[in-house]
Amino acid sequence: EPKRKAAFGSVGRRIPDRILHLINQDGESLGNMHRAEALKLMDQHDLKLVLLRANAEPPVYRLMTGQQIHEEQLKRAEMKKASPKAGMYVKELSFSSAIAKNDLETKTKQIAQWIEKKYHVKVTIRQAK
Repeated sequence: EPKRKAAFGSVGRRIPDRILHLINQDGESLGNMHRAEALKLMDQHDLKLVLLRANAEPPVYRLMTGQQIHEEQLKRAEMKKASPKAGMYVKELSFSSAIAKNDLETKTKQIAQWIEKKYHVKVTIRQAK
């Protein structure tokens, strides 16, 4: 089973890497250091350690307050909502320009239901002969 991306949050004291790149709560780089030094800084300043980039060499961690972590989680949730979903449904509807009134009303009701369900709706109108 492939590893899921961990949720953004404090890693606590579980740091698998011996050497890591540390950034303080103001965004300034503190350079590469041993995990014991990072834990010591975390305890001294009463901050939490958050993994930013696991793929970097060495991995990048940041010291953050609980409030900063909460704000970042909210920001990421908003971005996730705004991004298009992989399984987005697109409904297509095609009808003639000579459609009867009651047929048109039925199809507009169907379109309204699809829009309520957050489907994308594509309507094509063909010209009648």
